[in-house]
Amino acid sequence: METLNKTDGPTCRFSGIELKHTFADLGRQPLSNSYLHPSKLSHAEPHYPLYAWVSEDNFLVQLEQFETADEIFSDYAYFSSFSDGWLRHAEAYTSLMVERFGLSAESFVMEVASNDGYLLQYFTQRGIPVLGVEPAANVAEVAIGKGVPSEVVFMGEASAKELMQRYPGADILAANNVLAHVPDLNDFIIGLRTCLAPDGVLTIEFPHLMKLIQETQFDTIYHEHFSYFSFYTVQRIFAHHGITLFDVEQLPTHGGSLRIYGKHAASTAHPVTGRVQSLLDEEVAAGLTDMATYTNFNEKVKKLKRNALGFLLAAKEEGKSIAAYGAPAKGNTMLNYCGIRTDIIDYTVDRSPHKQGLFLPGTQIPIFGPDHVAQTKPDYLLILPWNIKDEV
Repeated sequence: METLNKTDGPTCRFSGIELKHTFADLGRQPLSNSYLHPSKLSHAEPHYPLYAWVSEDNFLVQLEQFETADEIFSDYAYFSSFSDGWLRHAEAYTSLMVERFGLSAESFVMEVASNDGYLLQYFTQRGIPVLGVEPAANVAEVAIGKGVPSEVVFMGEASAKELMQRYPGADILAANNVLAHVPDLNDFIIGLRTCLAPDGVLTIEFPHLMKLIQETQFDTIYHEHFSYFSFYTVQRIFAHHGITLFDVEQLPTHGGSLRIYGKHAASTAHPVTGRVQSLLDEEVAAGLTDMATYTNFNEKVKKLKRNALGFLLAAKEEGKSIAAYGAPAKGNTMLNYCGIRTDIIDYTVDRSPHKQGLFLPGTQIPIFGPDHVAQTKPDYLLILPWNIKDEV
């Protein structure tokens, strides 16, 4: 099979080398979180190439940046607290950090991309001082209303230095599902390093690229996710910036995620566990250091598209009604790539009142509250946030 290569690609956001190898071409799509108000349905929606590259020197999978972070996060529609499973995950994380690292009222916990206070509220309940760093003002406002102190700022070297003039270094510095959203990786990681106490612990959670490839999770690719990481890649990136990854856990969240634990390279605390080398070995065995693993992915995506459309079109031919559940970003990637619109899916429902009454970007499928399913009783319900299907 011929490898899809391009010679005029962008440059790697970590190493700066030219990107030549295609990982996935999902066509032109609107921003996945740009939900439409009814008054905007007749307006043209901006569409951008949803094209993922892979770097040949570090296997970082990445997109080009078409919108600034300010444009993406100025009025963000995702509120973490509307997922019960995610709240349970956050509460369990809090208990684990307190127990493993002996946190107390003398400690200081910081979270970057703290959203609506979904995580830090549990530390606050235990009397542990916290600070949320959240770029979306509308979301940070909700956190502040919960009693979670929050700064509306993007994490980077300059903002971190400013924060450290007013706050202590973090004993625990959490960054959950934000690494993929960062356009300037190097500046972001320098910012994290700046905010970390000398023997502090950095924990970062992000979807595991190995799972994305193995399970063809192409719908987790969207414009707001600039980068996609294996452990092999992320270890190299953080080591370059003086952060040693001393432990790693594999998690079921978001279809398969990693939680990495980092420390200053100069710190003698927190010895490196055996799980680090074990996961590196697992990734090598899975082909994550072989370029063919990446360049073959696009064909797997095309096959999945054909299968999904085949099922849905056959159901419509039989006169069946189809609705969707959820309005996540991943669902918009899938629907737009497959060309699934209101001629196939009548509507979707979502628990978040911030999305109800709006329309999905690109497909213009209307969003109702969950009760609409019971009222209309569709023959099929397509679950778009498949990672939380047990909550449906």
